[in-house]
Amino acid sequence: MSSISLPGGTWTLGDLTVTRFGYGAMQLAGPWVMGPPADHDGALAVLREAVELGITHIDTADAYGPRVTNQLIREALHPYPASLHIVTKVGATRDQQGGWPPARDPQSLRRAVHENLETLGLETLDLVNLRLGNAEGPQPGSLTEAFQTLVELQQQGLIRHLGVSNATTGQVTQAQAIAPIVCVQNMYNLAFRHDDELIDTLAGQGIAYVPFFPLGGFSPLQSTALDKVAARLGTTPMSVALAWLLQRSPNILLIPGTSSTAHLRENIAGAGLTLSDDDLAELDKIGH
Repeated sequence: MSSISLPGGTWTLGDLTVTRFGYGAMQLAGPWVMGPPADHDGALAVLREAVELGITHIDTADAYGPRVTNQLIREALHPYPASLHIVTKVGATRDQQGGWPPARDPQSLRRAVHENLETLGLETLDLVNLRLGNAEGPQPGSLTEAFQTLVELQQQGLIRHLGVSNATTGQVTQAQAIAPIVCVQNMYNLAFRHDDELIDTLAGQGIAYVPFFPLGGFSPLQSTALDKVAARLGTTPMSVALAWLLQRSPNILLIPGTSSTAHLRENIAGAGLTLSDDDLAELDKIGH
């Protein structure tokens, strides 16, 4: 296997040092994140390749499948290397139609944490994100009861660190008033820049920001603009999108997902692209 260097260096989540380039396991489940993968052995190979390439940050959730991605992670990587940190999330479940109904009452959250521990084969979860909002995005509302439930589980030794996902800026502030958080995981990319101010605030506080859907929400015109930059640089739109995120702020951690080892290596190489000031100026027009 040829050597490959991970772009972006590392970041510290509380007392956990992780590679800024991580891996998101959601795509390992079947269509619409339901059921088993079409290629079971291929899914295991991608996970093993990620760790062999030096990735120390894997993002998952017991709702993926459900239970599928966690079981794959355990089968592929358990017992886990000491350097590997698995991040999971709770607060939503799955229905038979493939929806993501909220499950943020205390009983559901406790059950979800124990199910994540069981399927991953762990005694303590490194980092648990509380998923808020719905499939449409963040929604206003109090997270106090739900977040306090996770704090209680943290005090019991079942969770090491806490974060929030799909959250409004106000909910991030609410969570921080209850207990420390080490990351925020929201939709964000070149075309969807609602969290620009939040990212800068978190960077000043030493808190990670983990964007999902690096190519989600682009209009046709925005996609065309990105395609032109990628073509000029001789690379792919995904490579440009990932490289831009790494250069946007040092507290941004990437978790692109794929079910292909070749695509995994392509994403890593692409994210290492250095964008010039002129490139960045042109790309910034996409989101404004």
